[in-house]
Amino acid sequence: MDRTTLDLWVGIFVAAGVAALVGLSMKVGNLTSSNLGVTYSLHADYENIGGLKVRAPVKSAGVVVGRVADIHFDDTTKAAVVTVNIDTRYHFDKDTIAPIYTSGLLGEQFISLLPGGSDENLKNGDKIGKVQNALVLEDMIGKFLTSKASETNDKKAE
Repeated sequence: MDRTTLDLWVGIFVAAGVAALVGLSMKVGNLTSSNLGVTYSLHADYENIGGLKVRAPVKSAGVVVGRVADIHFDDTTKAAVVTVNIDTRYHFDKDTIAPIYTSGLLGEQFISLLPGGSDENLKNGDKIGKVQNALVLEDMIGKFLTSKASETNDKKAE
């Protein structure tokens, strides 16, 4: 194999590696294009959103039905207001529940929409009334350690 052919193959290999890294970083950063068409907006108030970010997926039954469009803090209610854009192909009941879950090895957080049984659907600009805050791992570990410490103190007191 002559030098120019070897240089060509090395260049192709390096370009493929760079393209793979760019694609992976876009996937991890949630920058890939979404297949959402026309959307409508819904709002939800959370006490704790954990690490939820703008452009995080909104899923129902594991299918991406929307994206988080905006997150801001409401100073009057002291809550995080999350605005989501939902594809108009999907409709959800007025009593839909919107918990924040964590998935994957990297801990990507997303909003899951659990449909209710109401006959009325949410419309553009409506507020999702039932939410479930994000579970923060540090809080759970702290509660576990505190409960174990109190059990130990109770045993010593006996």
